[in-house]
Amino acid sequence: MTLDEVVGLIQPVNGESAVKAQERLDRLTKPLGSLGRLEELAVHYARITGDVKPNMPRGVVFTFAADHGVAMEGVSAYPSEVTPQMVLNFLRGGAGVNVLARHTGVEVRVVDIGVAYDFGPVPGLLQKKIMHGTNNLLREPAMTRAQAVQALQVGIDLATDAAREGIGLFGTGEMGIGNTTPSAAITALMTGRPVADVTGRGTGIDDAGHARKVAVIQQALDRHRPNRADALDVLAKVGGLEIAGLAGLMLGAAAARVPVVLDGFIAGAAALVAVGLQPLCRDYLIASHRSVERGHQAILEWLALKPLLDLDLRLGEGTGACLGMGLVHASIKILTEMATFDEAGVTERD
Repeated sequence: MTLDEVVGLIQPVNGESAVKAQERLDRLTKPLGSLGRLEELAVHYARITGDVKPNMPRGVVFTFAADHGVAMEGVSAYPSEVTPQMVLNFLRGGAGVNVLARHTGVEVRVVDIGVAYDFGPVPGLLQKKIMHGTNNLLREPAMTRAQAVQALQVGIDLATDAAREGIGLFGTGEMGIGNTTPSAAITALMTGRPVADVTGRGTGIDDAGHARKVAVIQQALDRHRPNRADALDVLAKVGGLEIAGLAGLMLGAAAARVPVVLDGFIAGAAALVAVGLQPLCRDYLIASHRSVERGHQAILEWLALKPLLDLDLRLGEGTGACLGMGLVHASIKILTEMATFDEAGVTERD
């Protein structure tokens, strides 16, 4: 399916299923609402999928990897060589996302959508490279509009194929040295917040590095003047390939009525793009956590998403998404495995 076709397929979520799920939750052997956000999560899952008594969904975190030309401007504490090194670490199962995925029983799929390195044949790596990293967005647009569409299509295709495979829950992950810079640029533009208010320290840059990062983003926005009303223009001029892939994944998931658990700041920037392309996509998203990265709060407010966790995370990779997916699984078990008062023979309150 093409981008336009997927955008057209996305429908409003199912309010009737949400009502039925809430009615069942209210009959379970507990005081009304006593499981708090877990109950809200179960209702939201039913609202998205249309399934009031679902089977436990298989979960997959898609970790998209790409490099960024703007990294040469000194906006990150780490060199770009770390991106391919971490991709190999993911494939060996040694990264934070791998550990938390094993803990919560979900799978990690690693996608090379734009790493500035040729891996050759590597078992387990989904090789979908659009280009060897984006252009330096300070000097020129990060990518062409056609390349942005290609990267979105990668995510759409992966979501479509996974849904057909029977995957019922997606998580978002990413790896790319310098990727908080395009994420901050997208966030500033799409939310209307000042650049300095949404630009954090990423991998741990010092005060001078942070000031340089803010200046680079502001200069890029002033030079390219992305059209806020055209999310594809924003993505092409100041975005990233992994951001595009994630946005495509969200759109493809929404078209297939599969919930998407967002990770942190970079996933949030991708969500701004996806929702900019199709506002209905927002209702298929679940915010796993509130990142320490300062622009993330602006994203959550703009999208009106309430995070499940607040653990001072800022790693990315899909780590927060793994934890959030575990909570989604827990909420489904509450909905489907707890007994009602009638089933358990327990007397309800008057």
